Amino acid sequence: MLTTEQKAIVTATVPILEVGGESLTRHFYQVLFHDFPQVLPLFNQANQADGNQQRALADAVLIYARNIDRLEQLGTLASTIINKHVSLQIEREHYPMVGASLLKAIREVLGAEVATDAVIDAWAAAYGQLADLLAGAEQEIYDKNATAEGGWRGERTFKVIAKTAESDEITSFVLQPADGGKVLTHHAGQYIGVLVTVDGEQSRRQYSLSAASNGTDYRISVKREPGGKVSNFLHDHVGVGDSIGLFPPSGDFVLRTSDKPLVLISGGVGITPTLAMLDVALGTGRPVHFIHAARHGGVHAFREHIDALAAAHPQLQRFYCYEAANDSFPQPHATGHLNQRQLGEWLPASRDVDAYFLGPTGFMKAIKSHLLELGVPLAQTHYEFFGPAEALA
Repeated sequence: MLTTEQKAIVTATVPILEVGGESLTRHFYQVLFHDFPQVLPLFNQANQADGNQQRALADAVLIYARNIDRLEQLGTLASTIINKHVSLQIEREHYPMVGASLLKAIREVLGAEVATDAVIDAWAAAYGQLADLLAGAEQEIYDKNATAEGGWRGERTFKVIAKTAESDEITSFVLQPADGGKVLTHHAGQYIGVLVTVDGEQSRRQYSLSAASNGTDYRISVKREPGGKVSNFLHDHVGVGDSIGLFPPSGDFVLRTSDKPLVLISGGVGITPTLAMLDVALGTGRPVHFIHAARHGGVHAFREHIDALAAAHPQLQRFYCYEAANDSFPQPHATGHLNQRQLGEWLPASRDVDAYFLGPTGFMKAIKSHLLELGVPLAQTHYEFFGPAEALA
């Protein structure tokens, strides 16, 4: 338990974290991977290379320090971290490794004059408190998943029963348990952890589930990322009949029950979780406005599928925006970037809607701003984002 004095010390470090938090977390990862190389498979090294992981952690540490005396304020942040950990099967045994690396990084980056024994002790207590909170919540989810119908704990082998190219960049994989059993029911919008071995090394990634739950199989739709270790492996080397490991579904970016009109806005591969949401929403008769932005027709996945759904469900309206049109593909409803004026024309006349959006960072930042300017209540806008919170501010 943190003492009052320790809470005060952690709070006093907030100005330091505001200025140098990213430098601290960058060094932290260097220490962690050097001292505990066994955790490397748990991390996407591409996020290390572009700095996203360091910025996200710096943001999380800063928020934690600011709210050290009112942990209930962590809400969404804690839930996001817990769900991400569950999808990767983070174990309680990993927390001491992270804690030791964090304290070592604080000492080495801040120096002995700033990182005194009292500061290290305070942060050790603060980290211990957070680790207990996260590990306890994660264990509850692990236990629940293990005992639920179709559930499991840890890795479970799945076979690819279908592989479909959805666009020039995105390919879908339908995965069924190798043991012939059922699968855990998932909520529309959730993702799943994937475990593969590439060039003799294990790697874990998360991919959104792109179809509604059916109790028998899962579908992921993977974008081939330039230089992407796992995405390229899946595209080039995994086919029908091959096996991969899966961890149970996770994530709290899920479709909430409501009778308000639903607006689903996606950019690029951000379309994947909205497909499952759309499947569920259409089954309720709820009005849906489906808005998708893509660079061009060649990379627009699932267009024929959405068009067919619109033809069968009068309550579904769909709109497509391409950065550039091409006569080789069906035309979009608009070209250029999806701006506020265009978005306003495609939203329902009443702004009392539930809006879900997902896509690249710049796209999400713009959509978040546009929706607020257009009068959609903030509490009725929902998105999933793993980067630093400031990036969408």
